[in-house]
Amino acid sequence: MKVLPVKRAILSVTDKSGLAEFGRFLTDNDCELVSTGGTKKMLKEAGLPVTSVSDVTDFPEILGGRVKTLHPHIHGGILADKDNEGHMETLRDFGIEPFDLVCVNLYNFADAVAKGLDLKAAVEQIDIGGPTMLRATAKNFHSICVIPDPKYYPVVQKEIEENNGISLAFRKEMAALTFKLVSEYDAMITKYLSENDA
Repeated sequence: MKVLPVKRAILSVTDKSGLAEFGRFLTDNDCELVSTGGTKKMLKEAGLPVTSVSDVTDFPEILGGRVKTLHPHIHGGILADKDNEGHMETLRDFGIEPFDLVCVNLYNFADAVAKGLDLKAAVEQIDIGGPTMLRATAKNFHSICVIPDPKYYPVVQKEIEENNGISLAFRKEMAALTFKLVSEYDAMITKYLSENDA
């Protein structure tokens, strides 16, 4: 798919810079917003229509928020190859709607370490669902776009305004950047765990 129309997006971000404006842009361009927690709260407070991830999965957040997006109704919608009719038939069979855009940035683990939290408290700041969605979306860049940082919102908006969708070249660029960011995040956690006693 050369140009990807954006009709359904997941937004789940720690850095909420420009979030309301970006959400409004997407809504104004007929995109459904799906979200979690504080991101969903901020979008609602901005007066934007937003669907809860729990409504998509038909399952509540559990384990204090450790499990919320790890579900086939989320990851099936992210990982489906839209050029593969077998994939699309599977989505239809299971009532799964595809996503076009995933906008996620990660829990600030560096900040948790800087605060001097003990090991158990610091571990709670290791993001699991976020990197999983980022990696899944980056892998499937032919069919979906990943946005790992608010600084790319203006570029996405320009792409949609000029092309009525997001180009394959930009999606590939974001995929490569995302894998780099996730690998750096994992390296930071590796270093922290290696240097701190249990």
